[in-house]
Amino acid sequence: MPSVPVSELETGNSAACLARAAHAADADGIGRPGRPGASAQGGSQVLEQPPVFGAELRRLRIAAGLTLTQLASSVHYSKGQLSKIETGHKRPSPELARLCDAALDAHGTLAALVPARPPRDSAVQALDCDPVASGTAGAVPHVDSPRSPTPPSRRQVIAVGAAAVLSVGPGDEVTTAGARSASANRPAISPTAPGEPLLDTYRTLLAQYRRLGQMSPPSALLPVLAEQTRALRALAERTGSRSGRELLALAARFAEFTGWLAQEASDESAALRWTAHAVDLADASGDRDLASYALVRRALITYYRGEADDTIGLAEGALSDRLPPRIRGLAAQREAQGHALAGDHDACMRGLDRARELLTADPGSPPAAPVLGTTHLDDPVSMITGWCLVDLGRPRAASEILDRECARLPTDAWRTQVRYGVRRALAHARAGEIDHACRLTERLLPLAVNVSSATIATDLRRLSRTLSRHSRSRSYLAIAPRLTAALALTP
Repeated sequence: MPSVPVSELETGNSAACLARAAHAADADGIGRPGRPGASAQGGSQVLEQPPVFGAELRRLRIAAGLTLTQLASSVHYSKGQLSKIETGHKRPSPELARLCDAALDAHGTLAALVPARPPRDSAVQALDCDPVASGTAGAVPHVDSPRSPTPPSRRQVIAVGAAAVLSVGPGDEVTTAGARSASANRPAISPTAPGEPLLDTYRTLLAQYRRLGQMSPPSALLPVLAEQTRALRALAERTGSRSGRELLALAARFAEFTGWLAQEASDESAALRWTAHAVDLADASGDRDLASYALVRRALITYYRGEADDTIGLAEGALSDRLPPRIRGLAAQREAQGHALAGDHDACMRGLDRARELLTADPGSPPAAPVLGTTHLDDPVSMITGWCLVDLGRPRAASEILDRECARLPTDAWRTQVRYGVRRALAHARAGEIDHACRLTERLLPLAVNVSSATIATDLRRLSRTLSRHSRSRSYLAIAPRLTAALALTP
């Protein structure tokens, strides 16, 4: 499905920022080759009968000189399953298509023939009518998903986050509306007032919340992060211009992190609203780059939806030469993941090479500034290479890389350990190493329940389906009840 122009992403203040990012990408001449199997012709080509997956699989298998038994052994599916797919009696899965593409050196031809998923609202389409997206003053997104608990009172949150720094009484409510009503009686905090200690305190809070996010379910942090973002925005309105801009920039980072956790809680709508709010706050602070990084964030949502074209299109919007190398490097990684979904091995590897070049050139963030993206990967490009090889149907090569990179993960980064550990187990399972995959899975299940991640659950379900094809395996039978229970507890 063709990608929606980036300029149609948003309405209101966010739209201007994201449109600028997309325009910059167009101005730099950034484009992408056609998808494997996609027709570049018009006219009579439209009248040609498209190939059917089963028939094309059979044609490619015979051309490669493989029997059905040999192909089944190569992709670790049963001969009976492949026979039903070739004859059209069973629908192929995207993962089988990618495995067969790799085994038959078909360059994504089969992946392009898998029936499309039912249409759904895309992350690249305009958001629902929302006061944040339209720039209405004083409005902020609410974490009101049924999965999220009732937010704590403002008094509780502000007492923890700001009262120790400012002379705010326990009965004061530091909200945007409250700040406006108090502005007539309270002078603005001067630029030479203790703005730096305030910023340092909130930066430390964000670092601690990110650390907690590695070990806690999203529902435990979302309400607190929402209130901290509101508090920072209100404080910015009462502070001198320079400190106020820095507070808004930091509030944008709180909002961006809140959006990521909302996605982890399986609330895509809230994730998009908070990401849009982060763009608005950053734009108000003078930071134009976060709008481009927001495209990388949205591309992660489309990636987990399985929407390859939208993932590629969104990531390309953040590849402009005017952007910092880190944002462009993260965008190149995301683009590579989109190409892997599309089954385009060569384009994926080119994207990963570009990502390594850009991330190597990154001078690093200022000492006090929060880092964009993950901070727990020693070599992010190598880890994402292993990740992409799973999507490309090359599980054995993927498992070798993921084995090495997962051994380097910090022991207290539980969410990161489970994310890449589950993908590592999936690679081993698809490579036919069922006993080893089960041992890896058994160690990960307690942590998977603790972090309660919707995105990790996507791979956990894939792993469960792969392992369940080996229902007579003692290793699988030993972990099957706990795996089922863990899946029932994830978003």
